[in-house]
Amino acid sequence: MVQVKPGSVLYADRMPRTDRASLIVDATPERVFAAFVDQEALLRWLPPKGATGRFEHFDLRPGGSYRLVLTFAQAGGKTTDDSDVVDVRIVEVVPGARLVQAVDFASDDPAFAGTMLMTWQVSPDPGGARVEIRAEQVPDGISAEDHATGLRSSLQNLADHLAGGVT
Repeated sequence: MVQVKPGSVLYADRMPRTDRASLIVDATPERVFAAFVDQEALLRWLPPKGATGRFEHFDLRPGGSYRLVLTFAQAGGKTTDDSDVVDVRIVEVVPGARLVQAVDFASDDPAFAGTMLMTWQVSPDPGGARVEIRAEQVPDGISAEDHATGLRSSLQNLADHLAGGVT
């Protein structure tokens, strides 16, 4: 039993949040997965609208890692006023199906602390391939609305990339 003294405030721990997004793209699962693991392809589709990206290092294999710097034209960043620096450890690679990554934001703001587990999955679909992104343990500093917008933007960029369009 928890006793709360009069005048005190009781804070409940927040449950870790999970965000999801999916899109059916006109491509084979093999082509989609290739875009998950190719450095140049990632730079074309992963940064959401209004952002550009560059890798400081890139070693995408089980046990490998990469550091991605996203620079935003207008939006605020988590690391600096206009950028996010993301340190990613590769947890699992299932060729042709799934990529699991542990993601940490370089930020002094405790609202962005903690490791987010990001799973990119692709499976066959009558329309081509179903791409699903699941982000678990999303830091409290990332609003659900902003995250949904960013995930949708990246998925649309992926579809455009696979179709040969400009992203």
